[in-house]
Amino acid sequence: MLKEDVLVIGGHTFTSRFILGSGKYNLQLIRAAIEHAGAQIITLALRRANTAGEENIMDYITEGVTVLPNTSGARNAREAVRIARLAREIGCGDFVKIEVIRDSKYLLPDNAETIKATEQLAKEGFVVLPYMYPDLNVARDLANAGASAIMPLGAPIGSNKGLCTKEFIQILLDEIDLPIIVDAGIGRPSQACEAMEMGVAAVMANTAIATAGDIPAMAAAFKNAIEAGRGAYLSGLGRVLDKGGAASSPLTGFLAD
Repeated sequence: MLKEDVLVIGGHTFTSRFILGSGKYNLQLIRAAIEHAGAQIITLALRRANTAGEENIMDYITEGVTVLPNTSGARNAREAVRIARLAREIGCGDFVKIEVIRDSKYLLPDNAETIKATEQLAKEGFVVLPYMYPDLNVARDLANAGASAIMPLGAPIGSNKGLCTKEFIQILLDEIDLPIIVDAGIGRPSQACEAMEMGVAAVMANTAIATAGDIPAMAAAFKNAIEAGRGAYLSGLGRVLDKGGAASSPLTGFLAD
């Protein structure tokens, strides 16, 4: 990958385009994400950082890795803002991933409340990355509200179904001048590669790696797939023909005497 090809979010620069979601966190997953996938951003639910148990996720996140607190558990904008402020108070920094979910069955984000939370937190100096159902009008509102990136879902959380919303994500890529990060639903390295080939800025994954038979090997596979997809996007993908075919080598004179 070219050295100058970096991911910039809210003025912060990253060389990795893999983000680990830590919902199904364990020590092996975090180590694999950092050591084998090169993750430089790891999400953090506030309950993980503030746990009274023996394990604390902050003990496993190494220096140089950016913590991205999320507002997991928030059911409206008010609760999301409160969680974000608490995260900053306990030392998690200014990055925040907005998750506002009222739907307990499908875990789909509440876009309207997400816009409200984004606007308030951006005014307070947070680097806001809102998780949203891909909708162009909502994405525009989030950008106007001060979001530093847009995080549309590829499929419902934890489903591993891949890019079910691919056509809608493409619209965001065409129309929104912010990093687009595919969040939720990516189940295979090939799906991460496909997303990167579209031109998304980064991919977040959790369940696909956490539930793999060999976590370090799957983390490495995601790293390679994301880099391959990014390289393909930057190089310019070849054309697709709707009908017929085209010879890759000239045939003129091939059968001439």
